[in-house]
Amino acid sequence: MALFRLRHPKGVSTLELDIETAKVQDLLQAILSISGIPPSAQDLKVGYPPRSLTAVIPELPLSSLGVAPGDQLIVVRKSGSAAPPSVTPTAPPSSANPRATLVNSPASSLSRPPPNPRPAAPAFSTPQRDGPDFIEMGGGYLVHRIVPDDNSCMFASVALVFEQDMQMAPVIRQTVAEAIQRDPETWSDAVLGHPREEYIHRILSPNSWGGAIELTILAAHYGAEIASVDVETGRIDRFGPHDSEVENRALLIYSGVHYDAAVLAPAPDAPQEFCASLVPAVGAEGDRILDALQALATKLREKHAYTNMATFDLRCEVCGKGIKGEKEARAHASETGHIKFGEF
Repeated sequence: MALFRLRHPKGVSTLELDIETAKVQDLLQAILSISGIPPSAQDLKVGYPPRSLTAVIPELPLSSLGVAPGDQLIVVRKSGSAAPPSVTPTAPPSSANPRATLVNSPASSLSRPPPNPRPAAPAFSTPQRDGPDFIEMGGGYLVHRIVPDDNSCMFASVALVFEQDMQMAPVIRQTVAEAIQRDPETWSDAVLGHPREEYIHRILSPNSWGGAIELTILAAHYGAEIASVDVETGRIDRFGPHDSEVENRALLIYSGVHYDAAVLAPAPDAPQEFCASLVPAVGAEGDRILDALQALATKLREKHAYTNMATFDLRCEVCGKGIKGEKEARAHASETGHIKFGEF
């Protein structure tokens, strides 16, 4: 049996199929049972960065899709197709991860220090129902807000929490580029790891990823702290001016290859306009929300909704070369200019 991760509008799930004997229709039906999206309305992609699955013929073997065990599948509803009514089952609760690292992430370094202990986090009620993952906090919910897997996920997440519109990701890229252009002393070639103009050109490309440098710049731009939880480890990295004078904090979720956002909502399925995407950054309430963010990461980790960037296997979709981990992928991209990779 082969395991696949499935990202869908309601969250992240795991599929188990026999890749030797299953047909495409078995995959489509499994996706229907999880996402509620019928086969005729499923828009499927695979890998990272995602590539569309175009020749989806139900009668053919599953192997005809070119998917491999461990692949991440992404499904969204095709535009123009109607959504069915939602269903809300429940599932057993889970508990929060009791430890995290809270670090100042200097703009000049992408490295992280070893973990420091935090006080044990309180237990949170985490009933699961059909829809995005969430943590009940008493009077509200911390909800996982999923953004598209399109190489702009970090920028889209920041646009969602600060601008209430993930379609503004290109504007967020422009904000980063202008900040680097204005401040050559802080954002030197040595800090960026590339010539400045080359880095600016790259960050404006919709195919380039963002990380610690971009989050540091954006936290300063918005005058708020950005806290990003790593799903695999439960570590929280904090970017920007997190001191007693900063009142607001934005929350991101990092899976190793993808960023999503987390927001406070009056109900798990509340529309975004009723949610708070900036939360308190200080005091007991700020700590309580960080504990809930860790609990949400624990919930996702239990679903194996993360990728180990140091060890995951990639294949360059341009030349076919096998690559292990983000470091080799970045080196290959630098040497060849190839930027399309698929996980396998």
